[in-house]
Amino acid sequence: MGRAAELLNVSPAFLRALDAAKLFVPQRSAGGHRRYSRYQLRLAQRVRDLVDQGTALDAACRIIILEDQLAEAQQINTRLQRRLDQNERT
Repeated sequence: MGRAAELLNVSPAFLRALDAAKLFVPQRSAGGHRRYSRYQLRLAQRVRDLVDQGTALDAACRIIILEDQLAEAQQINTRLQRRLDQNERT
């Protein structure tokens, strides 16, 4: 956790708060240390950016979750639209 906090220029408490907010659940090492994926670090950075702009932590986490859900829905929509287009051509 210390290295992740250092990379993001945040405190370990900030990362624990993201865990408590259920933004993501880091993996744990055999010794119980939190291990963050690159994706989780990107999410944490996005939250930090919002918090730095004055957004409350819980609101920032909710915004990030909704942005990710929207992006996933758009990807699904694009795939389905391609299938429809292919079916119309055949």
